[in-house]
Amino acid sequence: MQFQDIPNQVALKEVLRQSVQRGHVAHAQLFRGSEGSAALALALAYAQYLNCEDRTDTAADSCGHCPACLKMGKLAHPDLNFILPTTTTKSVPKDATSAKFAAEWRTFLGENPYQGFNDWMQHIGAENKQGSISKEEAGLLLKLVSLKAFEAKFKIVIIWLPELMHPAAANAVLKLLEEPPPATIFLLVSHEPERLLPTILSRVQPVAVRPFSEDDIATYVAEHYHVPEVKARQVAQLAEGNLGAAIASREKSADHDYADFFIKWMRKCYGSKMTEVMALADEFQKMGRENQKEQLSFSLGLLRRVLLFGLDPQLVPHLASGEQQFVQGFSKFVTPRNADQLTEELNTAHYHIERNANPRMVFVDASLRMGQQLRRA
Repeated sequence: MQFQDIPNQVALKEVLRQSVQRGHVAHAQLFRGSEGSAALALALAYAQYLNCEDRTDTAADSCGHCPACLKMGKLAHPDLNFILPTTTTKSVPKDATSAKFAAEWRTFLGENPYQGFNDWMQHIGAENKQGSISKEEAGLLLKLVSLKAFEAKFKIVIIWLPELMHPAAANAVLKLLEEPPPATIFLLVSHEPERLLPTILSRVQPVAVRPFSEDDIATYVAEHYHVPEVKARQVAQLAEGNLGAAIASREKSADHDYADFFIKWMRKCYGSKMTEVMALADEFQKMGRENQKEQLSFSLGLLRRVLLFGLDPQLVPHLASGEQQFVQGFSKFVTPRNADQLTEELNTAHYHIERNANPRMVFVDASLRMGQQLRRA
């Protein structure tokens, strides 16, 4: 993984590069970012940058072709180590430590490094079991860091989701952070750092990773997965900063243009065209439950854009080409006076769809109520 493979995050990449170039590399760093953020990807790119053999003092990235980079890129470098949440599975019926899932982890990251904990549990076949970083991991970790680096300048230990550590593992990590082994770098990657021991938090250098912007996600999905621009924008709006979720959902929404459906829906609601609303209700019912939920989630996001545009167009600097005219015109009918009620109707519809209510009835009821609110503006 190289910095150039990660969308945007320009300022943070520069901070990480500067820390290496100036020789100010903290022995323990906490990459804190929400699920689907660049936290893990940045930790991987940073690890490769640290141990790159052909990197110059002013290089913006690891070289990508030296022996160390090639091994790092394959997650097969002997001085790159991972501590992960695991559980017993059919293939690992006992002693489920990180080392026993090394092959699965390489495959998992190879698919994309923006996936979350539930994705990992499904990948290893955990079924309904809860994963954690077990107490058995503590002894293995102490033994691991007692060894000198095999080839590289630094031995790097990446602890993914340290908030899931068993107390014994957490205490072992704390001891190592208090008395760090020489030439060893600990990179903790956390989605919920508030769950970590305060004593651990006090001994790590924080690296705050912001969620991806909608533009970052739309561009990445379009370029890497050849998704049309309109669909990529649609997926990005639904993802709410989670690139992993956007990648996972890019195919589910491929047959549905949520923006076009919402635009037609609102026009029919405002005009009280009930015959046409009923026809849309039939179309909504045929979508399937997952697409119905995504349609409502997308509608909430677009409704928010309409409200913000009405308050100040500069609050919505980027709009898909097919949405611009609609948002500008519809903003006259979505105001602070009715926005809360419109939002509540969409949230209520989503709630009922999740609980297997009749989609057609939910859609018609929401349409009637939203039509009343739009005509109040």
